[in-house]
Amino acid sequence: MQKITQVVELLEDKLHLILERYEFLKEENEYLRNNLTNLQQQLDVKEQLLQENETNFDSLKVAKTIQGSDDTGKTTKKINTLIKEIDLCIAQLSD
Repeated sequence: MQKITQVVELLEDKLHLILERYEFLKEENEYLRNNLTNLQQQLDVKEQLLQENETNFDSLKVAKTIQGSDDTGKTTKKINTLIKEIDLCIAQLSD
């Protein structure tokens, strides 16, 4: 009878240890999920900022080309390209 009691106690101890590990892993998982969400939000903000900076950079390149270019052919090509892009945007908006 004493052997059965020892086995039951051992089983209870192991079950208690498993439950403690489960709770720890559950909390760690929640922490990691929250951390992942925060990092994803930061990444989204950084990507948006990068996109804005790339747009600004392109605008500055065009302005610099127009302002200080001795090569009017290059400037004319760039302006024509921009006009085509604007026309395409207008066409897409009108659809």
